[in-house]
Amino acid sequence: MTRGTSTWTLATRLLARDWRAGELKVLLVALIIAVLVSTAISFFTNRLERGMTSRAAEFLGADLVVSSRAELPPEFLEEALRLGLSHTEVVEFSSVVASAADMQLSSVKAIGERYPLRGEVRIADSAFGEQRVVRTTPPAGTVWAEARLLSVLQVDNGEQVEIGLSDMQVDAVLTHEPDRAGDFYSLTPRVLMNLADLPATRIIQPGSRVRYRLLLAGDEQQRQAYTDWIEPRLENNQRLTSVADDNRQIGSALGRAGQFLGLASIAAVVLAGVAVALSANRFASRHFDTSALLRCLGASRRRVMTLFLIQLGCLGLVATFIGLLLGWAMQAGLVWLLSDLLPPDMPPPGVKPLLVGAGTGLIALAGFALPPLLRLGRVAPLRVLRRDLSPLPSSGWLIYGLALGALSLLMWQFTGNLKLTLAVVLGGAAAALLLGTLAWGLLRLAGERLRHASLAWRLGSGQLLKQPMTAAGQILSFGLIIMSMVVIILLRTELLDSWQTQLPEDTPNHFALNILPSEEAAFRAKLEEIGAVAAPLYPVTPGRLVEINGQPVRELVTKESQADRAINRDLSLTWASELAADNQLREGRWWNVLGELSTPMVSVEAELADSLDVSLEDTLTFVIAGERLDARVASIREVQWDTFTPNFYMIFSPGSLADAPATLLTAFSLPSENREALRSLSRAFPAMTLLEVEAILAQIRDILAQVTLAVEYVLLFVLLAGFTVMFAALQATLDERLYEGALLRTLGAGRGLLRRANRMEFALLGGLAGTLAIVAAELITWGIYRHVMDLQWQPHWVAWVLVPLGSAVLIGIAGSVGTRAVVNQSPMRLISQGSGS
Repeated sequence: MTRGTSTWTLATRLLARDWRAGELKVLLVALIIAVLVSTAISFFTNRLERGMTSRAAEFLGADLVVSSRAELPPEFLEEALRLGLSHTEVVEFSSVVASAADMQLSSVKAIGERYPLRGEVRIADSAFGEQRVVRTTPPAGTVWAEARLLSVLQVDNGEQVEIGLSDMQVDAVLTHEPDRAGDFYSLTPRVLMNLADLPATRIIQPGSRVRYRLLLAGDEQQRQAYTDWIEPRLENNQRLTSVADDNRQIGSALGRAGQFLGLASIAAVVLAGVAVALSANRFASRHFDTSALLRCLGASRRRVMTLFLIQLGCLGLVATFIGLLLGWAMQAGLVWLLSDLLPPDMPPPGVKPLLVGAGTGLIALAGFALPPLLRLGRVAPLRVLRRDLSPLPSSGWLIYGLALGALSLLMWQFTGNLKLTLAVVLGGAAAALLLGTLAWGLLRLAGERLRHASLAWRLGSGQLLKQPMTAAGQILSFGLIIMSMVVIILLRTELLDSWQTQLPEDTPNHFALNILPSEEAAFRAKLEEIGAVAAPLYPVTPGRLVEINGQPVRELVTKESQADRAINRDLSLTWASELAADNQLREGRWWNVLGELSTPMVSVEAELADSLDVSLEDTLTFVIAGERLDARVASIREVQWDTFTPNFYMIFSPGSLADAPATLLTAFSLPSENREALRSLSRAFPAMTLLEVEAILAQIRDILAQVTLAVEYVLLFVLLAGFTVMFAALQATLDERLYEGALLRTLGAGRGLLRRANRMEFALLGGLAGTLAIVAAELITWGIYRHVMDLQWQPHWVAWVLVPLGSAVLIGIAGSVGTRAVVNQSPMRLISQGSGS
């Protein structure tokens, strides 16, 4: 038999022996957990995120939209066809639609075949009648028009309207179009027509105000390839829009959910890695004697290391295979069980999550299990006679550093957010150093307080005080475990609360625009009559920002700026005496603090102010109804755009726009069972523009429900990884506890006393760890909420009581269960084994 063969044979025999003795079970479980957690989370979040993005694309009508005020170059479509993207074209413009009775300025959309690529168009045979989904464009020579347009023109289905030079037949009432989700402030009714009918209208002429849109849909790889190709080629008047760019409600929800899932993935994988390290350390400690014996029998240090590395490699391959299989099965099972709540077109799992899971397992194995095993190669043969332990070689710390660096890269892969990853890594390192010092101080303080307590308490605390540095390390380990779980639970709760606050049950599901000021009192009375809950009424007048401090605004804004869209159209301007509940001042003061104002003042939305580089005391010039108006910036506001209430980029001080023509705008909530009341509301106020967003609300609520589901699911994996680490930490000290328990039994201590001492020890350990955990969790959540998640932070006072108490109970119970063998095994047998080894 060759040397290599004998090494492999001996390694497999030792592996089989250790397996039968139960030596490898904790390490195997920890490795499986590491792979399972990373694989399942990566699978599920990847599929769910793609599914949610697909659902969110319904608000855009496509996955990507290229838009321009001029005809798009033909190569834009040619590249989309080359990449295999589905496409359709849309042309939007304003035009007067006329009938024999009246005429009305309308927003006309000429749509091509396959519109929309995402979402659906719904029509009805009559105003507020039963809706149906259609998969085709309006037949040639016909249009679909909103009910309010038909009411103004006094026409019904089947009658003729005039658009440009063409007479078109009204074929149906338009009730929903997917890519109008964010257009709450459109003051004109909508009309859909066939793109093939557009030339005959002769409306599009040189200089006409038209928007051309190319709608695209495809898989992620196709979309990314097209985005990379087109972005360098976009001109100033061209724009590429994706799902997150187009809708603030969806973009905010998906963004925060992605950050949470990434953060939870970090916590789960790191906890699983710690479990691997603890289990490997115990495995190495229990094999020092085996290593010394092999050295005495002539095995070189290199061969001893090879033996254990073969065992580690075999164990890693088995754990990786099982973890990948279980990870795939768990996400598949969850998708099947929750199929009614998940998107109907969930994309199939890809290969990437398998690579992430396998990579996580290998990195955790090499980085966290290898350093303890390096000690086995340095065990001296003399250990057979003396129990001196070799120190950890310096290369082991290098491997720990490399493992941490590799895990940091994996964290970055999970989150896609370098800022969040660095915050967790650096914050975790700083927290570990700070909490380690604090743990040692708390332990010394607890020892002083328990000096005169009962015998069980003194025994329990004595176990910790006997080796304070080791005990401080245990407290720190448990504290970091609990801290990770507390951070994830707190963040999960805050996210769900913010989403519920974002869309409560009475969220407005209708917007009413173009209300005449003379009808304000009658309109309020009518809303109360039909049982609607209304937001405040805001006066609105269109105006355009043209100068900042006397300099033309177009010279200050590039096409990449967020302000580009705001300056290329009329803004809806308003004035108000009170600051809205979902607005918060970032800088400056509101009108009631400034007192009587002699000149027009304006409050600017924060993101727009940043894009325009506008600050307090700057002068903004607007053109309103053909007149120029200069207003000084008095404040900058943070606006919660992810609510369905009226919000504005610009709010003027009362009296600033007194001479400008204005209509009123509001939003109101009306139960779906009262939908027929909308008919009487429309008849009472024929000039009013009514926009229903009930379907949009339902879609957003569905998406938030799916995000919530993902949050809950990932939380389970974090808790599973945390409990695995706890079990591994208990197992790591079990041998020493067994020997010390046997000595106490020999000296006359009863089983009941040892049980109480163990409970007291672990309860004290848990209480101190919980105290550290809540301190660290508050610091970390403050940083994450403020600098990463953009959530409002406030102290969690209830957690200050529940976390230390719950930690004491949890770790106390876990410690008692995990150390039952201390009081159940024979003292003579344990002492004889300890003295003979």
